[in-house]
Amino acid sequence: MSRSEVGGRALFDPQSLPVLVVDDEADNLDAFRFSFRKGFRILTAQSAEAGLQILSQEKVAVIVADQRMPKMTGLQFLETAQRLVPLAVPIIVTAYTDVDVLIEAINSGHIYRYITKPWDSKELRGVLLQALERYHLLVENARLQKQLEHYAGYLEKELHGAADFGQLVGESAALRAALLRVEQVARTDATVLLRGESGTGKELVAHAIHINSRRSNRPFVRVNCAALASGVLESELFGHERGAFTGAMARHPGRFELADGGTIFLDEVGDLPMEVQVKLLRVLQERSFERVGGSETLHVDVRVISATHKDLEAMIAAGTFREDLYYRLNVFPIVLPPLRDRLEDLPMLCQHFLHKWRKHAAQRVTQVSQQALAYLAQYDFPGNVRELENLIERALILAVGSEITPAELEFVRPSSRSGISTGSPSRPPASAPVVVASPPPPSAPAPNAPTEPLSRTLSDRLLDQERAEILSAIERADGNIAQAARLLGYNRSTLYYRLRKHDLLHLLPTKPELLAPLP
Repeated sequence: MSRSEVGGRALFDPQSLPVLVVDDEADNLDAFRFSFRKGFRILTAQSAEAGLQILSQEKVAVIVADQRMPKMTGLQFLETAQRLVPLAVPIIVTAYTDVDVLIEAINSGHIYRYITKPWDSKELRGVLLQALERYHLLVENARLQKQLEHYAGYLEKELHGAADFGQLVGESAALRAALLRVEQVARTDATVLLRGESGTGKELVAHAIHINSRRSNRPFVRVNCAALASGVLESELFGHERGAFTGAMARHPGRFELADGGTIFLDEVGDLPMEVQVKLLRVLQERSFERVGGSETLHVDVRVISATHKDLEAMIAAGTFREDLYYRLNVFPIVLPPLRDRLEDLPMLCQHFLHKWRKHAAQRVTQVSQQALAYLAQYDFPGNVRELENLIERALILAVGSEITPAELEFVRPSSRSGISTGSPSRPPASAPVVVASPPPPSAPAPNAPTEPLSRTLSDRLLDQERAEILSAIERADGNIAQAARLLGYNRSTLYYRLRKHDLLHLLPTKPELLAPLP
């Protein structure tokens, strides 16, 4: 059995890996070509210059060079050649006794082997096979190293990168309901379908599910299904083999391979072409697939989270989305509310984005005015929270005082539902009332209850309401913090944070880690 085989299975085809022979004597080149015409792909050059020309055009696996050549020695030629083809395996042929020089070259890594003239064809055949095997292993190692770096890049980003959960800021009932479902499904391996308009934070929710799952220390791999053409998408998802199509110079692992053990997030899954839908259905059913152009069946352990803003049910009726795939993806649906349905979160979101972007813009700006909040509350936000972030960033650049006012929001087009024209908006009056929606109080106030001063900010009033709700939940739960968190729709760590914020830690058993001051 040749060294190119293991257990009867060929590791590589020697004829697919070119061997370049450089010698200034034509007879030697003819002898080489004749002796190894079977089983090898032999290229020849009668000068170092001709050899370098071939190397600039061919991806050579092994280079065999005569030591004594005009203008350039074999060692000098190989040193130059390795800058062109770093992985090529260098071999020296010599009829002279300069063994010390050659041994030094071997020890320094400049050459792999040397052979003496006259060479024995059987011995040289074995040396060539060894060299080709070495080249194959070097290429495979480089490929695996690149794959590992790619994998590590995902892992490093997800484990140590700072995740921005700004779009999940808020305490509205609509957002709490969605996040409760996130918390419920995170600790399982269930397939999740995220529904919602563009900009509602679907990717952030997918990431939140991942980092709160048992797979949190494994990769979180994102794929935007709308950003890639059909042929490219299939290769990106499932990988491809060398030669699968024009330009496929090496095996390429797909996103499902990279996500093995972790989570893959298929964003804009409604844009999948039909031919890719079929292959994805099999992956969901069997957790197995083949690379494009390959026959080896790969098995992966991957959690699938998908997201779309499209009406999949309508697409099924129109025949553009497979019904069986829909049922596979829609195991645990989560609908994310648009910003217009949770306007009570506006003050908190604005403050969050203000803090995020003020270091890049006007440091002097410290708040969003009540009039500006009122003006924003009249807007439908078709781009949702992502659009709000852009608006705040732009307003920061335009701001001239210590707060963002309606003057910096003139580019916002108010919604027709507010009674304001949808054309170019005019600046609202400075005395515009604050109309940001807020959740109803837990119970109606007593008839003679004092009216809350209008001079207090909306944020203050919302915080007071939250504090009252927390106290009420703790009372209803008879002091059981875990039960109170469930009543509020919080996880326990969130409730601890809110208790600390509202100076209510005395309601907890003393825990030093919970008594740290708020950042």
